[in-house]
Amino acid sequence: MKVSLDRATLEAVERRLSAHDAHLDRAYPGDDGTRQPVHTVYVPAHRYTAGLAGDWGAQARAVLDAQGTDALLDAVGVRADLREAVAAQVERKLAVEPIEDLRIDLEDGYGTHPDAAEDEVAAAAALALRAELDAGTATPFVGIRFKCFERLTRARGLRTLDVFVSTLAASGDLPEGLVLTLPKVTAVAQVEAMVAVCERLEEANGLPAGRLRFEVQVETPQSILDSAGTATVARMIHAGGGRVSGLHYGTYDYSASLGIAAAYQSMEHPAADLAKEVMQLAAAGTGVRLSDGSTNVLPVGDDAQVRAAWANHGRLVRRSLERGFYQGWDLHPAQLPSRFAATCAFYREGFEPAAQRLSNYVNRVEGAVLDEPATAKALAWFLKRGVDGGALGAEEIVERVGLQPAELTAMVTRPVGA
Repeated sequence: MKVSLDRATLEAVERRLSAHDAHLDRAYPGDDGTRQPVHTVYVPAHRYTAGLAGDWGAQARAVLDAQGTDALLDAVGVRADLREAVAAQVERKLAVEPIEDLRIDLEDGYGTHPDAAEDEVAAAAALALRAELDAGTATPFVGIRFKCFERLTRARGLRTLDVFVSTLAASGDLPEGLVLTLPKVTAVAQVEAMVAVCERLEEANGLPAGRLRFEVQVETPQSILDSAGTATVARMIHAGGGRVSGLHYGTYDYSASLGIAAAYQSMEHPAADLAKEVMQLAAAGTGVRLSDGSTNVLPVGDDAQVRAAWANHGRLVRRSLERGFYQGWDLHPAQLPSRFAATCAFYREGFEPAAQRLSNYVNRVEGAVLDEPATAKALAWFLKRGVDGGALGAEEIVERVGLQPAELTAMVTRPVGA
């Protein structure tokens, strides 16, 4: 065979691209394959006590009993052949794990209080969480949202963060699923400041370097587009130095900041979709997870109102999942049944075709769809997310695809082309 590129040319290409290779490895490491919660529940800090998740599960169970499981499945639009499986999953979640990710809110949900009172509430929240950790009843993911780094609330937010983290660290090991939430971010400098604060908290409390990570809440237009016309949220991720764990869309703050009338503020407004598409582009390949926002239409009131709110919530959950947002916010116990029903139905509906396509790919069987490695990875991710949330069983993946859990995770985390 004839070739024209000599060794010197090939080595020159390697030298030219080596810096870019290093940048990709550092800035776009890909997802680590760990579990992502399907939702985040926000609870005002002064209402948080040990055992809250169980209380929410009981309240959700009471609403479901009052309406009937069939009413929930009808409202969410669960397919006839999946109703039994979805109903069982909702029952299990409400009994065993009604809240996957709990955010103890010392920002909008808590409001403004005297400094001494907020200090006391922040410390009490840390001690209540320690009680749950010691009892084994804490939610898999848990943390606080403190006040933002804008001038008027910055000192108070930092004080609350310090009290909570320092009190929790002094009482024992930090939970693996600890999450800190930085709200209303308007500048890359605020992310850089948060990195410096995390470094100091780690040093002061004897924590390993890099132990503290945080979510960035996208609630302002400045977090999407800065004054120079660049995508601020992309710069925020990389300014975090590996500490940014998630981007969470804030439905109502973001909508209001654009001047959208209250009646039209929604997770599915075109302005919301634009913001979330920018978030999605910014986070792609970085390992930073995405979360959609919330709906303030709650399943309360008479039967018709509850069922209509379930239908709305279930539809919005499904819409987010279809668009690649696998997490969202819930604000009320009665939203848990529709969250879990819609989520479970999504994965159960997609299981058979996804399993067949991945099986064909893994076993090199020709099928009706010729999948690329990137699509095969996406199929594996879909199945793993279903297993993580309990909608699918690991044994089902073994039976239909032939992949053990560790093999499925390896396929999810393997770079495309490797």
